Amino acid sequence: MLQYRLPIQRSLISPRRSFCPLCESKLNWYHNIPFFSFFFLKRKCHSCSSPISKIYPSIEIITALVTFFIYKRYGFELDFFLILLVSYCLILLTFIDMKYKAVPDYLLILVLLIAFFYSEFSYLYCLVFAGGAVLLELFVSFYIQNIKAKFKNDETLSTQKALGEGDIPIFALIGGILGLHLGVVSIFLSAIFAIIPSILSQIFKDDIEIPFIPFLALGFFAVLFFGESILVFIEKVTNI
Repeated sequence: MLQYRLPIQRSLISPRRSFCPLCESKLNWYHNIPFFSFFFLKRKCHSCSSPISKIYPSIEIITALVTFFIYKRYGFELDFFLILLVSYCLILLTFIDMKYKAVPDYLLILVLLIAFFYSEFSYLYCLVFAGGAVLLELFVSFYIQNIKAKFKNDETLSTQKALGEGDIPIFALIGGILGLHLGVVSIFLSAIFAIIPSILSQIFKDDIEIPFIPFLALGFFAVLFFGESILVFIEKVTNI
């Protein structure tokens, strides 16, 4: 329920039990079994029969997979708990950004603080990646607002930003956790992932606002779990 309560600033403590967002009837423990309850309830609220969003089982599956891969990589070390907390926040930020195109500042501050003090030089990489994000936003926004807007004769582009305010802390997070080389690879993969819906949007003439945090999170997880294999692949390709 966090992805529901946080954006609308509803208390995380009261009510303690989960509830239906529509009729607000409280859920029993067997209504809250991850993934299985979704099908047990036939994808409907037990009280008002309103459809249960597919977002809930999606988050549950993704969270389970991420937890498994983090444990497989770190075991029960301190890094496991730190990366797990950061990853859970990224999953929440992803789904909140997809729905609201805005994210809670306190989640961004939390993950940024963890990344800033994650290792000896994390603070330095956080600053480098945050600065890089600011410069990228400056140049790309200038292109969109002053060149693309005039070329397409579209006034709506004159105020469009390349990056959202929430994207820059995620850039810093990626640098702080992954370091310089893997962080750059992560940002590059995120841009590649984001290009796909942008191309589809152009093909189908569907002018939609595409949030970038989900792709930054996807790039982060790809490198976190498969970074060494990706680096080996890049090395082989560049040596051809």
